[in-house]
Amino acid sequence: MNVRDGSEKKNLTAERPKDSRKKDSGMRLVFFALIALIAVATVAVVRLSVTPSFENATIDSDGQKASYGIGLRMGSQLADAVDMLDRAAFMRGFEDALGREDPDVDLNELNSVTQSFIADMQVSAEEAAMRMGEKNTAAGTAYLAENAARDGVLTTDSGMQYEVLRTGEGPSPTFDQSVRLHYMGTLIDGTEFDSSYEGEPVVFGVGQLITGFTEALTLMQAGSHFRIALPPDIAYGPRGSGGGIGPNATLIFEIELLEIVE
Repeated sequence: MNVRDGSEKKNLTAERPKDSRKKDSGMRLVFFALIALIAVATVAVVRLSVTPSFENATIDSDGQKASYGIGLRMGSQLADAVDMLDRAAFMRGFEDALGREDPDVDLNELNSVTQSFIADMQVSAEEAAMRMGEKNTAAGTAYLAENAARDGVLTTDSGMQYEVLRTGEGPSPTFDQSVRLHYMGTLIDGTEFDSSYEGEPVVFGVGQLITGFTEALTLMQAGSHFRIALPPDIAYGPRGSGGGIGPNATLIFEIELLEIVE
């Protein structure tokens, strides 16, 4: 997801509306994606020898690295189902596909049980996300209460907390303007999930960001340096985002507003 067209930044974007497609349609897409992924793996790996020990497999040549990458991608697709997946049966099916063997289970039955498996996997993932969201909510609430008591921390009506580390002397941006800035985002445990400090400052449209970040920018003057804490309802909410931002995560940002871009 991009902050604006052409940007490579993945975070800070405004939340997108929920997908209105039905769950069974989504499960079919996941199923077909899984089948396509296995097909790609079959084409790429069929001519390579099978390494007896996966842990000691050599990953030196381009073919070995590509094979490892395909396996890594497949594993990431199934990681949420690790407790449900029978690895021995999975590898048997995989090896049968590589060897172009006839399936040992009727294809119609396979389609049926695989769709049921994907449905169960989706339910399991949703339950795990709910548990993580509850955990993050409790931890974030405790953090915000403690942070609000610190000297110099102010809290707005939205619940955003901010601390002025340096006051600028320039103008404050409006919702429709763009700004050039440096920023770093962390979770409440200090884990960094995004930063511009490794490269050049970035340019963002003030109104194109998550609600809390936009609010902070409109309070800043060019030249200012703020540290802000965003409760989940003005960050990414119950759906979270990529890069380690889980559901209902409270986020911390340091922002240096360098200038308003005309």
